[in-house]
Amino acid sequence: MDRDGWLSWGGRRVRCALGKGGVRADKTEGDGATPVGRFKLRRVYFRPDRLETPTTRLPIIQLFPDDAWCDDPDYPTYNSKVITPYPARTETLWREDHLYDIIVVLGHNDAPVVPGAGSAIFLHVAAPGYSPTEGCVAVAIEDLRAILRDARKGDEIEVL
Repeated sequence: MDRDGWLSWGGRRVRCALGKGGVRADKTEGDGATPVGRFKLRRVYFRPDRLETPTTRLPIIQLFPDDAWCDDPDYPTYNSKVITPYPARTETLWREDHLYDIIVVLGHNDAPVVPGAGSAIFLHVAAPGYSPTEGCVAVAIEDLRAILRDARKGDEIEVL
C-alpha cells in the first residue's frame, strides 16, 4: 500500500503523507485509509497560541484546548467539531505535536453524513519524515500555507 503521495496545487507539486491504511474507495471509520474522491476545502482551524492567523479566503476559525472531533458513528454529532468533555468518542484537535496547528476540513462524508463512512478527514501538517496519517492528507506547513493563500471557497482536492 502506498502511503506517500503528491499533491498538485497552483502549478506546484508537493510531497504529502496519506493514510496508514492506503487509499480506498470504500472508506470506513477506523480503517486508517485516505478516501478516494474529490473533496471541497470546507474551512480552516488553527492554533492561535502557536501561529499567526493563516492568510486564506476560506472560512477560518481559532482552535481552543477543549475542541475535538466526534468520530463515534453512534452519535448524531458524528463527523463534526464538538467541545470536550463529550460523552462520545472524539479526536482531540488541540494536540501536543504540531500536526493540527493548521487543519483544513475536507468535505468527506458531510453532505449527508453517513455513520461509519469515515470522519475527521483533514488536510493538515505532515509529521517529520511524512509518516502515514490516520486517513488524512498531510503536507509540510509551508506548503499548507501556500495552498491556503491561493484557496477560494468551492476549491477541491482530489485523491486518486
